[in-house]
Amino acid sequence: MKYLVVGLGNTGLEYEHTRHNIGFDIVDFAVKTLEGSFRLDTLGYIAETKYKGRTIYFLKPNTFMNLSGKAVH
Repeated sequence: MKYLVVGLGNTGLEYEHTRHNIGFDIVDFAVKTLEGSFRLDTLGYIAETKYKGRTIYFLKPNTFMNLSGKAVH
């Protein structure tokens, strides 16, 4: 089985580690814990990890919050 976890947030240093980017922080923590790494894709950063034999994709859209559906689509 494959899973997608999307961490929502806004791009830019002014939002880093603020309440606006808690989704990014959670996804960063999960990927680090699962010893994965992000790569830049067209509309965001994506990481592929494994957990208990399952593939989990983590996505951090590089669009603003209200446009994050574009990255997920």
